[in-house]
Amino acid sequence: MRTRGPFTVCLTEPIHPDGVALLERAATVRYAAAHDEAGLAAALADADGLILRVKGRVTESLLARSSRLKVIARHGVGVDNVDVAAATRRRIPVCVTLGANTDAVAEHTFLLILAVGRRLVAVNAGVRGGVWEALRGELYGGLNGRTLGIVGMGRVGIRVAELAAAFGMRRLGYDPVLSPEEIRRRGAEPAELSVLLRAADIVTLHAPLTPETRHLINRETLNLMRPGAILVNTSRGGVIEDAALAEALRSGHLAGAGIDVTEPEPPSPDNPLLPLDQVLITPHIAAHTEDSMRRMAVTAAEQVLMALEGGRPTMAINPEIWDS
Repeated sequence: MRTRGPFTVCLTEPIHPDGVALLERAATVRYAAAHDEAGLAAALADADGLILRVKGRVTESLLARSSRLKVIARHGVGVDNVDVAAATRRRIPVCVTLGANTDAVAEHTFLLILAVGRRLVAVNAGVRGGVWEALRGELYGGLNGRTLGIVGMGRVGIRVAELAAAFGMRRLGYDPVLSPEEIRRRGAEPAELSVLLRAADIVTLHAPLTPETRHLINRETLNLMRPGAILVNTSRGGVIEDAALAEALRSGHLAGAGIDVTEPEPPSPDNPLLPLDQVLITPHIAAHTEDSMRRMAVTAAEQVLMALEGGRPTMAINPEIWDS
């Protein structure tokens, strides 16, 4: 920690050095232990700003003990670890880094689609184990002409639809907060969730974790999916009921799954997806490219400094605090 300015900003995890350098022009930067609320509360007792990645949870009780806190920024776009309503009541802006990781997450989505569909991990292991021919007849078909179901048509969903078009895929989109016309404008044909699940060869999830989306993919919705389909999740682990997905894979109803997010993270040793060869799991790294990590860090730092210096952050998700 180096003293740089009149403000103190806490980070729950390291961020790109360019973001830290920007903060240090006007603030003292402190790394806070985020393993429990008590440790984070101690670090925030005299802090003006907070930047969160995955670790750490901002609760109403934490905010009650953080009297100097003026701004919260998420290094990313999901705010499931922030009590936004409690922050809003305290007139604390909650900012996100819109667009900073869109390309990276969309590209990782297709990495999972292709790797699961072509059984890349098993094929690679086979070659290294001396097997050259055996797996050739067991591979999934190509993407051209297939139907991709996109659940969540925000920035990542739009980019996924664009990439899918380049592969020659039919795109169906479901997003309950958007009109059919808007979904169509964003690159997909609108469909109710049940229709999308029945029609899609591949379903990819890009929905935020909310009470409405928790376990959106469960035994009932998985049973709607067409036999042999693939499921991909780069949103939040809680959107899927793991036990139900494992059952659908073991039974052969689904051909495979590509998962970048779990609940909890890291997954518990008894997570039923871990033993399954049909599942490819990456450790929440969809956004982890050099470019996107830099953009998220710099954008989060800019939003924090904007608020601390008396401005109105451009990416606050609770702008109503300025309207009252």
